[in-house]
Amino acid sequence: MKFYTPLFAVLMLFAISGLSAFKSKGPAETRDLKKFYDRYKVSGSFILYDQKNDKYIYYNKEQAKMPFTPASTFKICNSLISLETGAVADEKVVYKWDGKERPMPAWNADTDMRAAFKNSTVWFYQELARKVGEEKMKAWLEKLNYGNADISGGIDGFWLRGGLKITPMEQIDFLRKLQGNKLPFSQRTTDIVKKIMIAKDSAGVVIRAKTGSGKQGQETIGWYVGYVTTKDNVYYFSNCMQTENRGADFADARVNIVYDILDELKILKK
Repeated sequence: MKFYTPLFAVLMLFAISGLSAFKSKGPAETRDLKKFYDRYKVSGSFILYDQKNDKYIYYNKEQAKMPFTPASTFKICNSLISLETGAVADEKVVYKWDGKERPMPAWNADTDMRAAFKNSTVWFYQELARKVGEEKMKAWLEKLNYGNADISGGIDGFWLRGGLKITPMEQIDFLRKLQGNKLPFSQRTTDIVKKIMIAKDSAGVVIRAKTGSGKQGQETIGWYVGYVTTKDNVYYFSNCMQTENRGADFADARVNIVYDILDELKILKK
């Protein structure tokens, strides 16, 4: 094949390696973690990736490649894009509250990105998305290969009630690229987002994560995705819950299930 030049071979190798950079070649196992979901009367799936040992642990593996609305887990990606494009200068810029009362008290105040990420303030991130604009947002999602990159449903709602969908495994892959500085963002942008993602920092164990909750058909979808860094390893996790009858403890369940599983796997004691 005379057209297969050395340059072409190098380019193809680069492209293939980029696509497969985060494919595990190590062992995988399934765990029966149903009891943690039963406790809250929800169904769902869990993925853990152990970076040091190149190993996946699954519960309900059949859901690993099923697409769900990302809901507020998209705030990780939205933060990165908004910072990189200059839609917001940094995590300390304060946006004024518009005076409209919303269901969460923390949303009814002026806020910056640090607080908006922690409190999952929807209106703040809707404003960021509008500032980025449809054309840039679509281009970035395609560049990042983020889920199905579908922004139908409006620039300020495509991740909540629109066409954007992502699988639990894609959540893991995106987080691995973020932690490994493999996403096409500046180091400054990446560092800011990693900083605002910190949910817990204790005894040498740091958890960076984001919750999410949204509707998909008749079901409420709940997420808690992120990663744990210890002194010698990184563990990535994706908890995706579903229920048709959302209870009062649904929001807490997203996080509690993850912590219960991490405790059982003895990850937080490392």
